[in-house]
Amino acid sequence: MALVLIPQALAYADVAGLPGQHGLWAAAAAPIAAALFASSPFLQTGPVAVTSLLTLGALVQLAPAGSPRYVALAALLALLVGVVRLTIGLFQVGWISYLMSQPVILGFMSAASVLIAASQVPGLVGVPKGGAGVLADAVTALSSPATWSREALVLGAASIAVIVGLRRWWPRIPGVLVVAAGALVYSRTMEFQGPVTGSITAGLPHLSLRLPWSAVPALLLPGLVIALVGFADAAAIARTYATRDRQSWDPDREFIGQGFANVASGLVGGFAVGGSFARSSLGRLAGARSRWAGFVTGLTVLAFLPFADMLRAMPSAALAAIVITATWSLIDVKAIARVTRLSVSQGVVALTTFATTLLFAPRIDLAVLLGIATSLAVHAYRELRLVPNLRIDGDVIEVAPQGVLWFASAPFLEPELLWALSQYEGAKVLRVDLKGLGRIDLSGALALRRILDDARDAGLVTELVGVPVHAERWVRKVLSPDGGEEP
Repeated sequence: MALVLIPQALAYADVAGLPGQHGLWAAAAAPIAAALFASSPFLQTGPVAVTSLLTLGALVQLAPAGSPRYVALAALLALLVGVVRLTIGLFQVGWISYLMSQPVILGFMSAASVLIAASQVPGLVGVPKGGAGVLADAVTALSSPATWSREALVLGAASIAVIVGLRRWWPRIPGVLVVAAGALVYSRTMEFQGPVTGSITAGLPHLSLRLPWSAVPALLLPGLVIALVGFADAAAIARTYATRDRQSWDPDREFIGQGFANVASGLVGGFAVGGSFARSSLGRLAGARSRWAGFVTGLTVLAFLPFADMLRAMPSAALAAIVITATWSLIDVKAIARVTRLSVSQGVVALTTFATTLLFAPRIDLAVLLGIATSLAVHAYRELRLVPNLRIDGDVIEVAPQGVLWFASAPFLEPELLWALSQYEGAKVLRVDLKGLGRIDLSGALALRRILDDARDAGLVTELVGVPVHAERWVRKVLSPDGGEEP
């Protein structure tokens, strides 16, 4: 696991805009801290692609990528993410993560994966990043084939082919490890001329709280978004394996474990971390059966740190291939199309989040907030849609409202019923069928009571049928003619 995590940590540090050693420090500290408190025996914690991209988006506006201040801000952001997750776990309010509906997560993850893959295009073809933005740099690199390094391009393409091939036909062989080792050997023996990782600070990290604390207000919102978005993957991984193995899993405890992992990463100069599905799957396949596998992984990376500079010749094209193959599968166009077919409104949420993530880059944390707002707006609109379903059967007016009868939708029902009463003067019975209502709150029940009272005053017999179980209390207390008996 450590041999896979080490090259991934270098690659994800590059995605986050940080020197490679900061990825290694995060890869050492985070798994050790997470193992002490985690709930899932399989979840592998450390640098991951989406969290790295969110880190870049949060910090690139505050300091030049790779600068000393940028590095310090990344550590501070990791601490804030850790504190948020610890708070959520300790106060057992993990439900807050469900504010991000599945369409929001789906749209965001797909767009973020596009951005992550685009960020690796310059490295894959062997050209330097221009600093104009993730998508702009990718377009510039692709539109200037004369500047490409053929050696880097061939090495990157071969690396992608090896990882994909091994993943498909020999999944027990970690393609990331094979590519990293092979690329490093090639670079050293064949004097690779393309871009390489460069100097990596060797040695153990130092604990430090000398951070730019004045920047906390600017990092609070990104920290909250990363804490929630980053936990979505970890929760999905832990929940999946807990279900398969019929084991219990505590999300609040997992929040605490992931919180301590981020705090540890921040204290040693790393950056925000999360749970990796690929590494968790590999660990489980290799035989890991307890959270101490992550602890041993962290210790192994820690033992490697004094020798980290041996990776200075690692080709950037190989690291780009590792990142691209790790994130490409997250671009799930079919899932977005399926959601849209099932529910147009939820498809709008997914597509809006997808589009705004690309549009707002690098501030993709704002796209998450907009996606949540869109999801809540769609939900509120759907809750307002109360369909009365009026029908005349002889001298009976039957009303079968569908939707949710609450304070915001109740005003839409009363005019419809009064209109029906005014149009059918020969009606003798008003029958209200409540089985189509998903929920009735007090305001909705009071509005319906007013309608029934007016109908009785007009000489009609009122009937209530199909009373849902969840509404029986309101029916007894509010809708009954005598205020207490079943109608």
